[in-house]
Amino acid sequence: MSDTLEIPEAGAGVERPVHVNEPRPPAVGADGLEPLLHYDLDAPDLYLNRELTWLEFNGRVLHEAQDSRNPLLERLKFLAITASNLDEFFMKRIGGLKQQAHAGLQELTVDGRTPQQQITACYERVRPFEHTQRQVLAELLELLERADIRVLAYDRLPAAERQALRDHYLKNIFPLVTPQAMDPAHPFPFVSNLSLNLLVSLRYPNDAEPLVARVKVPVGAGIPRLLRVGDTSRFVSLEDVMAHNLDLLFPNMAIDSCELFRVTRNANTERDEEEADDLLALIESELRDRRFAPIVRLEVSAGMNPARRGILASELGLNERTDVFEVNGMMGLRDLMEVATLDVPALHDPPHRPIDHPRLRESRNIFHIIRDAGALLLQHPYESFSTSVERFLREASEDPKVRAIKMTLYRTSRDSKILNYLCDAARNGKQVAVVVELKARFDEAANIQFANRLEDFGIHVTYGVVGLKTHCKVILVVRQDYNGLRRYAHIGTGNYHAGTARLYTDVGLLTNDAEIGSDLTELFNYLTIGYRPKPTYRKLLLAPKLLKNALLAKIEREMALHRSATPGRIQFKINALEDVDITKALYRASQAGVQVDLIVRDTCRLRPGIPGLSDNIRVVSIIGRFLEHGRIYYFRNGGREEYFIGSADCMKRNLESRVEVVAPIEDPRLRRELRAVLDTQLTPGQGGWEMQADGSYIRHAATEGFKSCQQVLIELVEKSQGEVGSLRKRRPKGVARRAARSSPRAR
Repeated sequence: MSDTLEIPEAGAGVERPVHVNEPRPPAVGADGLEPLLHYDLDAPDLYLNRELTWLEFNGRVLHEAQDSRNPLLERLKFLAITASNLDEFFMKRIGGLKQQAHAGLQELTVDGRTPQQQITACYERVRPFEHTQRQVLAELLELLERADIRVLAYDRLPAAERQALRDHYLKNIFPLVTPQAMDPAHPFPFVSNLSLNLLVSLRYPNDAEPLVARVKVPVGAGIPRLLRVGDTSRFVSLEDVMAHNLDLLFPNMAIDSCELFRVTRNANTERDEEEADDLLALIESELRDRRFAPIVRLEVSAGMNPARRGILASELGLNERTDVFEVNGMMGLRDLMEVATLDVPALHDPPHRPIDHPRLRESRNIFHIIRDAGALLLQHPYESFSTSVERFLREASEDPKVRAIKMTLYRTSRDSKILNYLCDAARNGKQVAVVVELKARFDEAANIQFANRLEDFGIHVTYGVVGLKTHCKVILVVRQDYNGLRRYAHIGTGNYHAGTARLYTDVGLLTNDAEIGSDLTELFNYLTIGYRPKPTYRKLLLAPKLLKNALLAKIEREMALHRSATPGRIQFKINALEDVDITKALYRASQAGVQVDLIVRDTCRLRPGIPGLSDNIRVVSIIGRFLEHGRIYYFRNGGREEYFIGSADCMKRNLESRVEVVAPIEDPRLRRELRAVLDTQLTPGQGGWEMQADGSYIRHAATEGFKSCQQVLIELVEKSQGEVGSLRKRRPKGVARRAARSSPRAR
């Protein structure tokens, strides 16, 4: 066939009905037949670009800000999230591409692009995206005014309120402001990442010689970007207040102009771990490097003087034509989160309060509950993190029969109870070992502090294996039970972070499975010493040694078992599909007639719906009030179904450069719970987005009585709690406990 792949165009954002649960006939490859069409699976046009598909994801988030069905402050929140996402995209992805381009790397991606070509393509998407952001902001500000919430210009305030803001600024902020001259006698000032800066052009009275100064807007450390006017819900930006009160900084000077600019620095500053004697010192050095890392983007206020714009770009080492972005209006929209979090219930989603897992409402020892149940599946944020995971660790720290606690820590919060419980356990004489990942992007400084704190309590802290990020989320508790030592474990898809556990959807497993416990013992031995004999894991699939080959083998097995009477089926719920080998394997599975359903939050290289190649593949993306973060893997396996959960996405970095854990879910009750999640998110009319072959997405048409899939899952979990509670009330205590164990939770 031709090297050129012709793909029908699809309009982004168009809603249409989709019938996704109807069986799809095996168009190719069924019962050993040869595929109808042959494709070169190395052809670049079969793959989408990682960066561009991520930008497409951010567009879907922006759509939530445009969607009038969402409450107003939730829409503003989504707009702020898109801006924060884009900042991080420039720091990580554009920064990395610029490094490659500057190093002269010309290696093509699987979709056939050089680093510079990817940068150019990204900029072509980013500029119209930012224009749409401005349009959405104007609409939302107008709607907010109707709700008596206003973001105003300083000069629109009455004189008395301007004076009150000036007095507040003078007393509480002005002492922190330091103007810096920009002239031949002074070096160009250091400009910190994501900082807002005033570029002030001024002169002495009766002197035509212009002077230029840079003034950093001191947002942070308790100083908000948006200053509240009195006790009202009206706000003025700090930079606007500063710009109208420059006489405080430059008394008796003539101000000719005041313009705003903002820079974004590269966040890729990693060094070679294998040459480091002290990993902690290496990470601290990388953090210092990041502060002074090259600048990758300059944002300037629209209409900035061309000469000053050119000077800024030159001094910052940027190409003025490509790397400078003009902003018409508010710069740094991420700070709108200050308004989006206002306590106005009518303008937010209905409050969501996680419920206790039905089996964990009992007050008896949690290890007895797990031992009786065998395994419990946790669904956050629908079920409480506090009364499940935190309780598990708290009781482990207090239980006199617990001998040891081992866990991995990738991200957590500064006020984390997790850290307190680990310290309590050490105080109570238990063996405690924690693997802290120092290289968790943007959390390195916090994790260094956490590691030092844990070590102060005598906890054995290690930083994992050199050259690998420890991304898995596992806790192992060793307890002296009535019949000897028994291992209890938690394996999750999300971080041990109470804050994100209320905002991200994740799943977790509490279990006392002996083989999983044995596997985790081997894992922690590997993480704490960095080497071991050939692994003998019984149930867990671990990256980087086993997981990728296991997934590829299971995909191949699905193809081999596929028959018309017993069709093959693969379902993945993941954050990203970027690994080329996995993508190729899924293409081959589709050609063999296997039905492939992918729930992919953001990046996806695969093109679904190409006749003869991927017409048996669907890709769905879920965007909602919670960030989809869980990972679920399902294989029909000729009727002997397999379900897995874990920390790994189908990305090359996860499968080859990180320590990841994926665990089987074997209990039929728990499998039914995972089946409910997959079926709900694959059902049309519940807010999902369907990916087209050209990489665009079409949103499923909303059905009458529309409920998002996340709302459906909230109700399913609440219903399961009610049914278990009713069962307990109807049965005698001894019988009810057994009945609850054997009865599936409602889906």
